[in-house]
Amino acid sequence: MRAEIQHLVEETKQSVGLLRRHLDWDNAQRRLAELNAQAEDPNLWNDAEAAQKVMRERTSLEDQISAIKRMEQDLEDAITLIDLGEMEEDEGTVKEGEEAVRGLQAEAARRQVETLLSGEADANDTYVEVHSGAGGTESQDWANMLQRMYARWAERRKYKVELLEMTDGEEAGIKSATLLIKGHNAYGWLKTESGVHRLVRISPYDSNARRHTSFASVWVYPVVDDRINIEVKESDCRIDTFRSSGAGGQHVNTTDSAVRITHIPTGIVVACQQERSQHKNRATAWNMLRARLYELELKKREEKANAEAAAKTDIAWGHQIRSYVLQPYQLVKDLRTGTQSTSPQDVLDGDLDPFMEASLAQRVYGGGEEVEDID
Repeated sequence: MRAEIQHLVEETKQSVGLLRRHLDWDNAQRRLAELNAQAEDPNLWNDAEAAQKVMRERTSLEDQISAIKRMEQDLEDAITLIDLGEMEEDEGTVKEGEEAVRGLQAEAARRQVETLLSGEADANDTYVEVHSGAGGTESQDWANMLQRMYARWAERRKYKVELLEMTDGEEAGIKSATLLIKGHNAYGWLKTESGVHRLVRISPYDSNARRHTSFASVWVYPVVDDRINIEVKESDCRIDTFRSSGAGGQHVNTTDSAVRITHIPTGIVVACQQERSQHKNRATAWNMLRARLYELELKKREEKANAEAAAKTDIAWGHQIRSYVLQPYQLVKDLRTGTQSTSPQDVLDGDLDPFMEASLAQRVYGGGEEVEDID
């Protein structure tokens, strides 16, 4: 076996071994047996909330255990394939085995990052709000690009994406949009994306083809599930209805079906215009508000409380977490971790994992020095 592949095989074995140790393999096996026994108890569903908790834990544990077993078996199969190919001097078989090892190494690395997602709400679905900054059409177009970027990222992961609210810009782009992204660990992955994002490019809206800098903010907060009870007093809120401005049938465009709720004590504002029914939009907006309030509480617990939501932060120079430069050179740079990509188009098409992984690791392990922005 070539030295390079031998080294990769050893690295992959170590990575899978780390996953085993992090899971606490023997205890995890015992715990899964206990959960399977509880799941077979006909009295379990007498308490629906407790039953759902058991089933969630069982599904998560089962996935982790089966994934490690599969990776170990796949690695053995790949090693056998390489050895067989080398004995028969079949380069195609050797290459197939080597590719399998590389794929397993990448999966093990990804799952190692996922072990960082141990926060209280990390496994939940998530809301992603995008708001344009000052600068009119330029920043509104940039906000639209960001909204598309997160939708593409979610689609890559086979997550479900729903557009809950969108306010169009005057000429192009959007003033704001809210996505609901559904999938295991959606909030855990996306939570580090909150902040101001900066774009530098030759403006397609400038007849003199000058370089423009645009800003937009992103705010990520988890969907509150049935495990978390957040009480909101209706007397603390102002509820407004308005006409939906997005695409839809005649009924949507001619009635006040969209709903906006303002939580007066915190100043948090949420809106939903996805459904034709005002009743359904109101219910979704209440869920969004509870989620925002819960996220605020999480921030306090983490001692990272910020009195202003990302949507209310100055969306301008000095506040950005990441810069995307399209002209005169191609570079995306995260200003918290220093992570870079020389392919902005790939990033804007949803290739965000390296940035998210670096930010998650920094949150858990700390470290990181001040990173210089790019011109």
